[in-house]
Amino acid sequence: MNMKKQEILSIGKKIKEIREKKKLSLKDLSNRTGYSESILSQIENHFISPPLGALLNIAKGLEISVGQLLGESKEEPFIIIRHGSEVPVSRVASKEGVNYGYSYKSLGIGKKDRHFEPFLITLEPLSIKHEGLSKHEGEEFIYVLSGKMEVQLLDFTEILEAGDSIFYDSTIPHKVSCHGDKPASILAIIWSPDGK
Repeated sequence: MNMKKQEILSIGKKIKEIREKKKLSLKDLSNRTGYSESILSQIENHFISPPLGALLNIAKGLEISVGQLLGESKEEPFIIIRHGSEVPVSRVASKEGVNYGYSYKSLGIGKKDRHFEPFLITLEPLSIKHEGLSKHEGEEFIYVLSGKMEVQLLDFTEILEAGDSIFYDSTIPHKVSCHGDKPASILAIIWSPDGK
């Protein structure tokens, strides 16, 4: 299947749409994910945008796949995603356009029964600092395509450059960000034990 170029997806709007369709309150989703009602409301209203690990947790709380959260409507046994036709996902921290650090494109949307989520991510120099670490069940593999990336795993911090990679258990609190004043491009593959 050849995926056609789509408009930028508003994750918050999709989360709210699915939550309401499932007749879940913000409190219900909060209980399922561990995120406060306030944070979930801010995500739904596009005041903040969740990192990929949080998307996995929210999808799990909604009992759907990440693909469904990204707007996937049907699944095929294989997919081909042509250059420029990736599904872009909004990563702006607020309606005013504050840079939150990265934008990403799904490279797996549409493939049925997948067990991992591949993303092409652009890490931008931050205009605001995000200090929180993310964690979720599974594993993550990251390969730096260009630029420099800072990775933090608990108290361990390392700078990775083009050609470097890291593979880690994503239950370890972690964060990745751009290092320096130029964007970095990475390939991230996230595996979740239940495929969600």
